[in-house]
Amino acid sequence: MDPQTVLQLTEGLRGITWQVVVMMLIGGALIYLAIGKQYEPVLLLPIGLGAIITNIPATGMMEKDGVFLILNEFGINTELFPLIIFIGIGAMTDFGPLLERPYTVLLGAAAQFGIFGTLIIATLLGFKINEAASIGIIGSADGPTSIYVASKLAPNLLAPIAVAAYSYMSLVPVIQPPIMRLLTTKAERRIHMEYSTREISNTTRILFPIVVTVVTGILVPLATPLIGFLMFGNLLRVAGVVERLSHTAQNELVNIVTVFLGFTIGATMIGSKFLEPATILIIAMGVVAFALDTAAGVLFGKIMMWISGRKINPLIGGCGISAFPMSARVVQKVGAEEDFTNHLLFHAMGSNTAGQIASVVAGGIVLALLLK
Repeated sequence: MDPQTVLQLTEGLRGITWQVVVMMLIGGALIYLAIGKQYEPVLLLPIGLGAIITNIPATGMMEKDGVFLILNEFGINTELFPLIIFIGIGAMTDFGPLLERPYTVLLGAAAQFGIFGTLIIATLLGFKINEAASIGIIGSADGPTSIYVASKLAPNLLAPIAVAAYSYMSLVPVIQPPIMRLLTTKAERRIHMEYSTREISNTTRILFPIVVTVVTGILVPLATPLIGFLMFGNLLRVAGVVERLSHTAQNELVNIVTVFLGFTIGATMIGSKFLEPATILIIAMGVVAFALDTAAGVLFGKIMMWISGRKINPLIGGCGISAFPMSARVVQKVGAEEDFTNHLLFHAMGSNTAGQIASVVAGGIVLALLLK
């Protein structure tokens, strides 16, 4: 066997470095969390395997004409994958609880404080303003929005931001309860809320996505792609005349794109670029963003509790983030721990769906402030 052939056959072995080994272990850890702990498996599983494959030396998959590079340029750099996923999210979302309790939109807005608070902290830690803003968006608890904003403002940080966003979304049941308990008393957590008897007409449900798109688009033009795709999916759901399209958006479409999105994100987790001190800071800032969002929502919920004469349970402010419906379920669980007859889920859904809209608007505001 000639020396050239030997070099070709051993190129993979010679390319193994400590970064390669560490990234493969990280990929394996993500797969374990997806399968063993069932933390966001639909995304952490493809991300984990993508991270393993992209770090195998000498494959050329992230080089010119490589399949991962093509997917990255086609789906991430063009923002196509996160936007298509928004169609599916919109088709799966029932905005009825929000329409029955319009005041919950304020809770959704308040819970976005963590985005801007984390932006300030990240700036003080030395990140450029565009990078700090992208890190702050992790606090929206909205993976597609995080990817969309990061791809425009800080594509060099896309991999750690995406991994942090989806990992912390899966850890909402772990991160949020201690903050909710710390900021509320037992008596406040026991507050029962009355159920609305108001019926939302089909006309209102149909007009809602159209009006939200137009108003948001006029006020925050750069949020139009995000809010437009989200509300298009919701219009498919409520129109009542395109059941086949609504079903496809909720299932086949979003599933296919989610696979490619997760795989492509994992492919960007190249050891030589990913294993830097900045990555550790980004992961840490993600926790800060989630904590600040939860705290701001709960504290604003307490203000509304006082204004309403204790008719509003402040816990529902904690799910004003976009982690739907996990965060609403957390509120129900924390409230039921104090009083098993206290049913907060439907009220929390209003705040949670409001957070979906608010996170998109917050992303648009950040882009409007920083994109030139």
